[in-house]
Parts: sequence; structure tokens; C-alpha cells
Amino acid sequence: MAVAAAVPRVAYAARAEESRGRIVAESDAGNRSAFRRDADRIIHSSAFRRLAHKTQVFVYHEGDHFRTRLTHTLEVVQVARSIARALGLDEDLAEALALAHDLGHPPFAHAGERVLDACMAAYGGFDHNAQSLRVVTRLENRYPAFDGLNLTWESHEGIVKHNGPLAEPPPHAIAAHAERQDLWLWSWPSAEAQVAALSDDIAYDVHDMDDGLRARLFTVDELAELPLLGEVVAGIRADWPGIGTSRFVHEIGRRMITVLIEDVVRETHRRAGTLGLASSDDVRHAGQALVGFSGRTAEAERTIKAFLFRRMYRHPRVVRIMDEAGQVVRDLFARYMDDSTALPAEWRETVENLPEARRARRIADFIAGQTDRYALAEHQRLFDRTPELR
Repeated sequence: MAVAAAVPRVAYAARAEESRGRIVAESDAGNRSAFRRDADRIIHSSAFRRLAHKTQVFVYHEGDHFRTRLTHTLEVVQVARSIARALGLDEDLAEALALAHDLGHPPFAHAGERVLDACMAAYGGFDHNAQSLRVVTRLENRYPAFDGLNLTWESHEGIVKHNGPLAEPPPHAIAAHAERQDLWLWSWPSAEAQVAALSDDIAYDVHDMDDGLRARLFTVDELAELPLLGEVVAGIRADWPGIGTSRFVHEIGRRMITVLIEDVVRETHRRAGTLGLASSDDVRHAGQALVGFSGRTAEAERTIKAFLFRRMYRHPRVVRIMDEAGQVVRDLFARYMDDSTALPAEWRETVENLPEARRARRIADFIAGQTDRYALAEHQRLFDRTPELR
């Protein structure tokens, strides 16, 4: 079996040995690079484990085969490492950022985030990227020498702005952190952070198609009418006539991932050649995204997203359940704000005697860290009627 040749490290890759360091200085980790150490710390965090019981699109009542935040994250990691390897970037940093990108998500997917943001409107709002930073810098308490995970500057930067430079003013948690650490919010992030962001899009598109087909919200024939997907479906039918439905659906996902990754690699090489990058800071100062789809693929990907939004995320069945789930979050926030004795003892102690805005932020921390199951259990404990989300 042929083994693919290793791609040499490119000049604009992040380098762990040149990291801007950690807020609290630490000794070297021996045979692990600083970025490998970051990834390992995220994997061992409580917030990462809780992703196993947080909704991606379908709540856990719907069945065991649909994606959760954890399985989605692992798929993002696989795509990110593949792209980083092909481009000659630092795979460990790309992995760390893929692992961390959803740590701040509250229960019940984007419905939970929308409701929590509305609840926090008078107190600086709620943003899951900002909350991910808060998780890794404040809320994880595992180490005696510091709060959070004490990740490298490059990991903090990538968590905050993997989607690009931040507009002013930044979300509350990011603005608060900026008083301790300057993350160059005005610049583009590293190539590895951009890889993690695009890998999130790729994983979303492919696994949501798979879950939507499994939930019978649309059909393979309908997907075949979309750009890129039409070519993939036609190729499978030509190569494997008579293939069973389950294998057919899996092959769609497998081939789409390959198509999208190969396009990203080609387009990123093209942009890098045009920009003449000689360092990771050149990526930050480039004034545009380095990692991306080609024009044709970007347009096709937007069409796929629009289809999924219309046929899956806004499907009446999904909307009904998510509206009920959002009410669970709304009820919990209001109850905790009105009566801090409703909080578990360890959290009650952290909000006593706090000003209203800080108390609200701590309550948002508590709710954002809840799994779907825990949020429902809390609602059942505090209210007479709790939706079944079925």
C-alpha cells in the first residue's frame, strides 16, 4: 500500500517553539509541544466531556444515531487535521482549536444560545465563542496554579476569532479577557484557526445532510438537485448501481468531505502563492482570509447551507422542539435570577452578594455548562410542567 509523502512545514505555519506563551508561565512538557499540550488539556476538561450530551440538531430523545456536540466536534477535528496535514500546517494547533470551538455552547443547540443571549441582553449578551474563551480561561478549575486551562496565546486567539477579525465592541467575555491579554482582535487569526473554522462548516454540511436523510426530512433525489451534490450522487450511481440506501448515504458524505477538503487545499495554496507569506504573522496581516473555498465551491456550499436551513433547521418538527427547549432555558434563567436559592449550593455561593450584572453572568455560566438532560432535570425540579421535547 502506498504511503502519502509528508508535506513539509510551510513558512506561514504556526510554530509551537515560537509561541507567545501562556498567561501563567510553565515549564516545557518534554516530548509534547505547547500546542499538543493545549489539545490534551481540552480533551481532559469537564466542558469537553459534557458535549456528549448537548444537542447538535436533534435532541437525545430522537435516537442514539444522530450527532451530538461531541461527535460533531470529533468530525471537525478529523477534517481539520486532514487539511492542516495537506497544507503543511501545525496539526496539533488545528486540532486544539477544533476541539475547543464548541465548548461554550449552551444546551439545545442554537435555540439555547439565542434564548440565553436574549436573557443576557441587558448584561452584555451571550456569545458561544466568547463563552468558549471563558471556559478555558476561567471556568475550568483543575490546576492548583491557575484558573482555566492556561492555554497558549495562539489557542486563545483561535478560539476568539477563528471566523476572522472581531468588530468593535467585542462580546463581553472577550472584552473582559482583553484587559489581561491582547489577542490582536483586529487581525486575521492563524492559518490553523482558519482551517478549524472551515472544517466546522464542512462537518456541519456533511453530517447534517446525513442526519437529515436519516430523519427523513428530505431525500437523496432532492440532494441530487444541488450543486456539487448532484455530481457526487451521479458518480455513486455510476460506480455502484444497486447499492443499498445506508451505504449510498454514507458514500455521499465520504465523497463530499473529499471534494471539499481537496478544494480548500487547492484554493489555499493558490492564495498563499499570491500573498507571498513568510510567517504566521504575515497571515494575520494579510487583510483577507487565507483558507477558503474556491469561488465555485463557495457558491455551491452556500446553496447547500440554504437548503439545510430551509428543509432541516426550519423544519416544523425541529422548530417546535427547539422552541420548547428554548423555553426551558428562559424559565431557568428567570428562576435563578429571581431566587438564587434555586441554584445548587456550589453555584449559589458564587452569586451571593454580587451586583446584578455579575450575578447574571454567573447564572449564564451555569446554564451554558448544562447538558440537555441536566437542564430538563433542573426544570422538572423547579417547575410543575416540563416539555418532553418529542
